[in-house]
Amino acid sequence: MKKLIIIGAGSYGREIYNLALECNGYGLEFEIKGFLDNLYEEIGYEGYPEILGKVDEYEPQANDVFVCALMDVDIKKKYIDIVAERGGKFINLIHKTASIWKNTKLGIGCIVREDVRISCDISIGNFVTIQPMSLLGHDVEVGDYCHLNTYSFLGGKVKIGDMSTINTGAIVLPGMEIGGHSVVGAGSVVMRNVGDGMTVLGNPARIMKI
Repeated sequence: MKKLIIIGAGSYGREIYNLALECNGYGLEFEIKGFLDNLYEEIGYEGYPEILGKVDEYEPQANDVFVCALMDVDIKKKYIDIVAERGGKFINLIHKTASIWKNTKLGIGCIVREDVRISCDISIGNFVTIQPMSLLGHDVEVGDYCHLNTYSFLGGKVKIGDMSTINTGAIVLPGMEIGGHSVVGAGSVVMRNVGDGMTVLGNPARIMKI
């Protein structure tokens, strides 16, 4: 039996713990060992597994597997890299209510939450988080480390670059491309391509100027 360790013991880590209890494979392929968090001395919740220590101090054991419960894509990549460099292996958490259709490829370390709908012929990279009630149309491509928030919609043939964030309720119309390390604001409607490193907001979505 694999021993699942959740990276991040804060509020989202607690959500992912509860998610794991309802995911395919729980109790059959893996059980939950605990959390890792660099601020573990400041965190304490009753009724959850123990915090095993800091991410950058933990030595992975033979049966350990990991999932990262951090929402910021840069921080997520930072701590995933630390664990991976020490030989840690990552698994996917896929909720039983998620629907994944034919010819979809899913990378490692992904989190697919409740009532997600993933259509056919889709490519999803490594360490992608897809929040509840999100919908991905046919032939979508999602890069590594992306975060798709609740109720996000990606139309058919949309392409999302690595380490991008699509926020709550955002709509990306069919055929649009979002560059790497970009952010689509909550409730936005993307009607034209978005370049690398851009933040867009509104309906229609426009580049935010700082």
